[in-house]
Amino acid sequence: MSRPPPISVVVPTYREVANIPVLAERLFDTFDAAGLTGELIFVDDNSQDGTEAAVHALTETRPVRLIVRTTERGLSSAVLAGFAEAKHDVLVCMDADLSHPPESVPRLLEPLLRGDAELVIGSRYVAGGRTDDDWGLFRWLNSKIATLLARPLTPVRDPMAGFFCLNRATLERARAAGLNPIGYKIGLEILIKARCRRVVEVPIDFADRLHGTSKLTMRQQIEYLRHLARLYHFRWPIAWPVALVLCTAALVLVVKWTAGLFRGAPM
Repeated sequence: MSRPPPISVVVPTYREVANIPVLAERLFDTFDAAGLTGELIFVDDNSQDGTEAAVHALTETRPVRLIVRTTERGLSSAVLAGFAEAKHDVLVCMDADLSHPPESVPRLLEPLLRGDAELVIGSRYVAGGRTDDDWGLFRWLNSKIATLLARPLTPVRDPMAGFFCLNRATLERARAAGLNPIGYKIGLEILIKARCRRVVEVPIDFADRLHGTSKLTMRQQIEYLRHLARLYHFRWPIAWPVALVLCTAALVLVVKWTAGLFRGAPM
């Protein structure tokens, strides 16, 4: 068998210093076990929490790099900055908080390296995928609503996923269409702008973050709605306002129905 091509793994960070050594150790242990080679790139939004020292310590034994941004902020643009600096043409994106298991990277790569997919997603919502049992109702409902809002754009079960891999050719196709993401959903942006037709979802166990606090805020949720509006406009330049209104109306009905189910459920 031919040796797999080298991989560039891009991880955006902001105040994730406690997770960085754990992530790197688990990822490179996985690479070693699977016969993979490549680099790990952290793109940090000037955390000033010891991230630079933590990454520097890793560079002594592993192919790890750090990009520190001082004039720009945001997860999506951080991922794109990391992809732009990547040495290799097989690209992986994952979160720093260990919610995406590094041990799943080889399974994500398989369909891509076989040529069966343009984009491969680590999915919570296909058969075999799961989230931690202690997800609360609000978090579950928030995720489901966000997914339903994106459903007219793509049949993918977990379009919100931040754990995905692709070839540089797919990225360049999306870039040629004009990448201008807002917020966190860079995977969805690439999927739509590259007009991916061959998308494979690989089940993962999505865990709660290991250290630190969540970066999800109301501002991020508003930015997601703005991002969706842009993607609707890209997909349907003329009819996008009608499509967005119909989708939102359907969503309201679903939310009311779901809330009614929970109100009527025994405690």
